[in-house]
Amino acid sequence: MPEICLITGASAGIGRATALELLKAGHVVYGAARRLSKMDELRAAGGHPLAMDARDESDLDRVVRTILDEQGRIDVLINNAGTVLHGAAEDVPLDAARDQFQVNLFAPARLVQLALPAMRAHGSGRIVNVSSIGGEISLPLGAWYYASKHALEAYSDTLRMEVRPFGIDVVIVQPGIIRTEFEDHTAAELREHSGHGAYREMAEAMARQAETGLADGTDPAVVAQTIRRAVEADTPETRYAVGLHAEKLLELNRSLPDREFDDLATRSLR
Repeated sequence: MPEICLITGASAGIGRATALELLKAGHVVYGAARRLSKMDELRAAGGHPLAMDARDESDLDRVVRTILDEQGRIDVLINNAGTVLHGAAEDVPLDAARDQFQVNLFAPARLVQLALPAMRAHGSGRIVNVSSIGGEISLPLGAWYYASKHALEAYSDTLRMEVRPFGIDVVIVQPGIIRTEFEDHTAAELREHSGHGAYREMAEAMARQAETGLADGTDPAVVAQTIRRAVEADTPETRYAVGLHAEKLLELNRSLPDREFDDLATRSLR
């Protein structure tokens, strides 16, 4: 039986690939994103594009209400939309940090609140929160991004325990290095926030690395296939690590003493 799926951030990268993968599998897919014009491929494949800004709570409410009005239920919510913020913790303006949390944590949490009543009414549902290996590890010059993903994972772990009695599963997906446009502005952002102060040498080293691109990164389609498995599994895993270096870095972080991991993470920036 086809699932009624809502995926955010569906205009590019992992979101677009996942929407197309789920459509190919026969599911009913609503893709939400700010850039409606970027979802022509989704529409052509039989999907339902919806305009949505994760910063606008009325947009979140409208998207969920539209699906419930048209389909009567939401079986799968995939919180994929996210942003990334680079710069030293001392340098990044707190307004930018608050925006990071709005998109990466509070918008997904609000969509969960809006979708859960219908899931409970049907006695089933699946919530897939797309985190990152940065939901467990932390690297320099990305404190607020890593903090938002750590928070999303803690939120998801608690949510999983709360909704399990209602037949609802919560899954965390932890992509590694993925070949998308997600990091396109990394170098400019590093230089803007930290290119002229105490952290300028570290910021410049990371900016130069970012400019080499992610040519070796994993194709978003691989992550999409993993999300599809999580959606269709009878009993999904609670976490799926996927993509270049994902499992290796997570294992290093879990096994090494903190200072040893710190040395490993900063070696190339010295």
